[in-house]
Amino acid sequence: MRVAIVGSGPAGFYAAEALLRRTDVRVEVDVFDRLPTPYGLVRGGVAPDHQKIKTVARVFAATAARPSFRFLGNVQLGRDVQVEDLCRHYHQVLYATGNEADRRLGIPNEGIDRCTPASVFVGWYNGHPDYRNARIDLSVRRVAVVGNGNVAVDAARILLRTRDELERTDVAGHALETLRGSAVREVHLLGRRGPEQAAFTPAELKELGELEDADPVVDPAELAGCAAGEPGGNVEILRAFAARAPRPGARRLHLRFLVSPTEILADAGGGVSGIALERNRLEVRPDGTVAARGTGVIERLDVDMVVPAIGYAADRIPGVPYDEKARIVANRDGRVVDPATGAVVPNEYVAGWARTGPQGLIGEHKRASAHVVGHMIADGAGLESRPLPPRDAIDALLRERGVKLVSFDDWRQLDDVEVARGARRGAPRDKIVDVGAMLEILGSARDGEP
Repeated sequence: MRVAIVGSGPAGFYAAEALLRRTDVRVEVDVFDRLPTPYGLVRGGVAPDHQKIKTVARVFAATAARPSFRFLGNVQLGRDVQVEDLCRHYHQVLYATGNEADRRLGIPNEGIDRCTPASVFVGWYNGHPDYRNARIDLSVRRVAVVGNGNVAVDAARILLRTRDELERTDVAGHALETLRGSAVREVHLLGRRGPEQAAFTPAELKELGELEDADPVVDPAELAGCAAGEPGGNVEILRAFAARAPRPGARRLHLRFLVSPTEILADAGGGVSGIALERNRLEVRPDGTVAARGTGVIERLDVDMVVPAIGYAADRIPGVPYDEKARIVANRDGRVVDPATGAVVPNEYVAGWARTGPQGLIGEHKRASAHVVGHMIADGAGLESRPLPPRDAIDALLRERGVKLVSFDDWRQLDDVEVARGARRGAPRDKIVDVGAMLEILGSARDGEP
């Protein structure tokens, strides 16, 4: 059975491994990615100061070394190849395209200068080609990061890292230059619910207390009414922060709870001058869950930049059924469905955040992708008898359309170049952030140039 996986992030690679490990059916897997580089979120989303998490790429490289695996990079679904092309060349198609769009605050002035969505800011400092030219102005002193998830914590932490701390990471070169000259002295991390409902993990929160030149600041009143938290949990870490005396001269990270932005305030030049916040209260719903409700009490927080980090959503892909409400690929437990009728679309599946929305850590994709693969195998009995064009026919089709295919061996060449560049600054790697430059390097290598 031949399977196409669209997206080479964790969900895609874990699904490929689950398919290739099957002993009851022989499977060939082709993994497509719109970028020449694999690994998706691991490369473009995981913070550069979290190198240990990025070592999962070694697991994916082992999958890529399997003889029945192929990587076809620099191929975009909906532009270079269509869904019907994949259905003609493969028995099954799995979408693992992740969440590349931001969820928006939906408040006035959200689009003004220095109000920068987390996808842009994270992509910029991680060297994602889509965001290499983003205009990030860090000549400001005060920044508000809206959100209480791990992405919000990542953004706050990168803003407050010292130059020495950042130089030891694989932060993109252009971002490193800007961050070196940063004037940021205060970051406000804003959550709409209480400390007990915060979505960041204890490990991420604890790290905020270990920055070389920044101190977490928590008003003890923010923790009033919180039950005694579990040892090592978020509430106990926040209590420890509240008891600490900030170091003289250190930068500040203020952790605020039970506030929701109602408006981004603009200065005379059209940039951010502040943010209007409504104080919230917690309300227990009939099902026992807790919701934040506005009280009508508004305060102004003077900041010069706002980074909304309230979650991601899937982009619509031509030919792929889309759930407008959930902003994911329309599916029922990983089987793609028609959003209008709910009917299952045969032989099309979805895994990862494109299936569920942004939830769970990288390692959790392994079990979730294997679950969807179970459906694929159960549904695919006898499919392998359906004749397909030769496996490399898709390559010929793409080349006819002018696509410069990038193989996993090609990626290894780019990887070697990035690691060598990084060694010159004492970093794990220095990423190539321009797709054209990547293809030029590979073209030179194919032509025999050093």
